[in-house]
Amino acid sequence: MSEFSIRLARVEDARAFHKVEEDAADLLRSEPSLKGIPVPPSTSAEEYRATIAKGHCLAATIADEVVGFAAAARVGRELHLHELSVARAHQGKRIGATLLTALKIDAANSGLRAITLNTYRDIPWNGPFYSRHGFVEIENFEGRQHLVQSLDEAVAFGLPRDRRCAMIHFLN
Repeated sequence: MSEFSIRLARVEDARAFHKVEEDAADLLRSEPSLKGIPVPPSTSAEEYRATIAKGHCLAATIADEVVGFAAAARVGRELHLHELSVARAHQGKRIGATLLTALKIDAANSGLRAITLNTYRDIPWNGPFYSRHGFVEIENFEGRQHLVQSLDEAVAFGLPRDRRCAMIHFLN
């Protein structure tokens, strides 16, 4: 197992975030149950620069190479996880789980109440992964318009509404 480190993301990590996301997206492209369903384009380096600048993004590195990341931003008193990706060559090493744990610590230390996200409810490395890490599916979107908007955008792109969900992890 390779040793990895987790650190606060730097603006210069933006291009690596894009590349890691694009690499990890190949898993969705090859998922048999998603045949014929489009995979949204990866976030651009420019968009990642803007998100990183807000201060709640984390990078997983091995020998100074970004191999995974968590891109999140504050929405009110919550942190919304836009993307959690690990390069395929480095998956299965608990990098994603460690990024998620570190994100929870960062959010709690920042005085935030919860972390939210949108994902596939039935793809093993999506909904079930987050469930194992304390996230629960939510139905009541009151006060969380960003979740409604994210779901609506996914459906408009062509993702199946019945397979998508919003999840939340309340911080203690």
